[in-house]
Amino acid sequence: MSSDLDALRSLIREIISDVLPGLPGSPPAAETVNLSTDDDLAVFVKRLLELGPDEREEVRSGRKRFRLAAPLAPRVPAGRPGEAGRPGEAGRAREAAGVRRIERGAVTERVINAAAQAGERLVLGRGAVLTPLARDRARASGVPIEKER
Repeated sequence: MSSDLDALRSLIREIISDVLPGLPGSPPAAETVNLSTDDDLAVFVKRLLELGPDEREEVRSGRKRFRLAAPLAPRVPAGRPGEAGRPGEAGRAREAAGVRRIERGAVTERVINAAAQAGERLVLGRGAVLTPLARDRARASGVPIEKER
């Protein structure tokens, strides 16, 4: 029962911090950056290197955060018949490696964002609950979700 209350409290804190950023005790708002090309990355790194000492400390301590504009799934070439010995074997191996299992608790937007960045799909156990905001985030970022019965 206590873990359910803790999960609920965590979920409420996350929702409040998303809706009302900047409240005392809430995580700082993240600056959105677009890093879709090597040039974008080079410009961003150059910008970080030019930060003053105070701004560098804010980044180090987590007071200044960054968020990707649109998390991209990793580019993996499709498996071709005959790869790794048997038709489709390489594709199944990659699929098994990109799975995040969640047995119980609330699945929040934060979990979806982490799965999107890692290029994973989610498999939810019987005790896992997907929040409506997390479901929307999964659709927007292309994270497949499978619910076990």
